[in-house]
Amino acid sequence: MLGLDTLSPTVQATLLVAVVLVEAIVLYAGYGVVERAVAPPVIERLGNG
Repeated sequence: MLGLDTLSPTVQATLLVAVVLVEAIVLYAGYGVVERAVAPPVIERLGNG
């Protein structure tokens, strides 16, 4: 497929850590956007309920 098996184990581990870190950053930012969009109406509705 990508031929990553030809890389050394150290490089493979570094790439894996980098991919996980990028995924965590994307999820953190994505959840922040969703929270900013969804939280105010929900809090308003709960406060007026």
